[in-house]
Amino acid sequence: MNPVIKKILIANRGEIACRVIRTAKRLGIATVAVYSDADAQALHVRQADEAVHIGGNASADSYLRIDAIVDAARKTGADAVHPGFGFLSENAKFAKALHDAGIIFIGPGIKAIEVMGDKIESKKLADAAGVSTVPGSPEAMENADQAFEVASQIGCPVMLKASAGGGGKGMRVANTLDEVRDGFIAAQNEARNAFGDDRVFVEKFIEQPRHIEIQLIADSHGNCIYLAERECSIQRRHQKVIEEAPSSFINEATRKAMGEQAVALAAAVDYQSAGTVEFIVDAQANFFFLEMNTRLQVEHPVTECITGVDLVELMIQVAAGQPLPLSQSDVRINGWSFEARVYAENPDKGFLPSTGRITHYSPPDTRVRNNGAYTRVDTGVDAGGEISMFYDPMIAKLVTWAPSREEAIAHMRNAIDAYRIRGVQSNLPFLAALFAHPALLAGDLTTRFIEDHFPDGFDSHSFEGDAFEALPLVAAWIEWRTRLRDRKIVNAPKVARSSVMAALGQDQESLSNSNRGSDESLSVLQGDSRYDISMNRLVGIDTDWQPGDWLFHGTVDKKVVSIGVERVGNWWRLSQGGSTRDFMVLDPHVADLADYMPEKKTKDMSRFLLSPMPGLLMKILVREGDKVSAGQDLAIIEAMKMENTLTASVGGTVSKIVAATGDSLAVDAVIIEFE
Repeated sequence: MNPVIKKILIANRGEIACRVIRTAKRLGIATVAVYSDADAQALHVRQADEAVHIGGNASADSYLRIDAIVDAARKTGADAVHPGFGFLSENAKFAKALHDAGIIFIGPGIKAIEVMGDKIESKKLADAAGVSTVPGSPEAMENADQAFEVASQIGCPVMLKASAGGGGKGMRVANTLDEVRDGFIAAQNEARNAFGDDRVFVEKFIEQPRHIEIQLIADSHGNCIYLAERECSIQRRHQKVIEEAPSSFINEATRKAMGEQAVALAAAVDYQSAGTVEFIVDAQANFFFLEMNTRLQVEHPVTECITGVDLVELMIQVAAGQPLPLSQSDVRINGWSFEARVYAENPDKGFLPSTGRITHYSPPDTRVRNNGAYTRVDTGVDAGGEISMFYDPMIAKLVTWAPSREEAIAHMRNAIDAYRIRGVQSNLPFLAALFAHPALLAGDLTTRFIEDHFPDGFDSHSFEGDAFEALPLVAAWIEWRTRLRDRKIVNAPKVARSSVMAALGQDQESLSNSNRGSDESLSVLQGDSRYDISMNRLVGIDTDWQPGDWLFHGTVDKKVVSIGVERVGNWWRLSQGGSTRDFMVLDPHVADLADYMPEKKTKDMSRFLLSPMPGLLMKILVREGDKVSAGQDLAIIEAMKMENTLTASVGGTVSKIVAATGDSLAVDAVIIEFE
């Protein structure tokens, strides 16, 4: 008799916990959240029916504590546990502990987790199951010399990859044989520190590769189907940034071949649950097995959007012993979907993590549009929530669906422009720039997309979005609209009626008949540029924007735009399509004097290495008395599960090491002083 699941404990946090809770509630299943000290007021805690505290801030003290989570499930009477992704989702010991406690694990069997979690063993199994694999050694290398020999046989470039690796850790590319030995040692050291397992193997590095994966779902009755593919080629530091389904590169024949191989691999380990088989695909559409993830993927929403299935619901049904409600012939691809990962990081400063409290949060409209297009936002935060240094910096997954790829991209661009997050920095400007790039529009993707197209990084203050030229006009318009509001509230200086009406896009007759004076134009200052804008020019603006609104939506000279608006002191900060600019709007006679204003001098901090973020100081790479050059690595800080290397901005001599390895650093904490 199949068990009936009545209560699910979600052994995770953030957006994936909220995602599982949403489906469970729809199915009438009670939910239990677990939380650390840092997450006591988190959204997933508030959305669940019950919540249990499991430990301190660090993952090792909370979300990775098998004993605490199993105990929480027992105490609350949860019959099942959904692990989400990350943390314990692919931990065979966790699955066994739940089995021993008589609690259902909403995931695959222990054998599948163990075999697929080992990259070397999974590759051997894939070979045996007839799955196409990348040329290379099936065994871990004993030392750097052996890695050199294998690389010599298969030819460079090669990938040196940790067997227990993940998230980009323990991976190095050697483009020449001279780089193999050092790359092997670096991958081995990183794998040892990150996973406690320093086994490294060597395989051929596929040039111009695409990262394409097959979503599958299998039950305990011998049924296994694949739900098309996802393209996950746009990555940064081996972390996916944008995903889409289906892939614009894969044809039906290749899709079928990849899907059938993925199903064959699942059958080889008696797989039961949702899983993903990842492939690397070359320019000729040859595909090779990369790894299998025995869990729900971060990017699963795009598959749900194009197939109409709820993967979490299917996982629950399979875990309860029910057969899949659909067969392979029932799977249809409908439309196109994109997912953009919204991270708390500052793309203008090398994507440094950004921590703190979210003071304002307004996601884009999720209502269905006339063409059927819609936006989906999977998030675990809201206004007042905190982005902590202890966990992954993901704020949300922004997902769009539309009938065609072009429409889905256009819908995504509008959704990004409409997304407002304040209190922490986000990568929204960079996402806007990615979705505006001609190569993405053409589907010309590789895993080196960001390195190739943004080799010098990204700066929203120099990037020009598609509505960049309209920003000064909008700055002038919102200044006049604000002055009108202020005039109604306080005794503001007299403002000519014609100018005000022009600023509001109204009363063009009185504008054209009025006498032109200094109050009939505005000067907009931005950096070294000045724009003198006649009130006539503003008549082409049509919007219902009001002072205080975060988003300016309307038309400028009949072009539809959505522009973020923020007041920063005497400046207007406007953002659109990846562009961010600060404008000061003045009367012309005041702007004439701006060049004579003294500039505020900033304190020279080049003598110090400061921590750019809260984090843990993992390592100091220099000693007192060392001479360093500009660009040299100085220290490593860990924040939000990522290691960040700090470099010297100028050359000098280390006079004092202020911080010590293991210190918890605040923003702008001094680490090193220079002479």
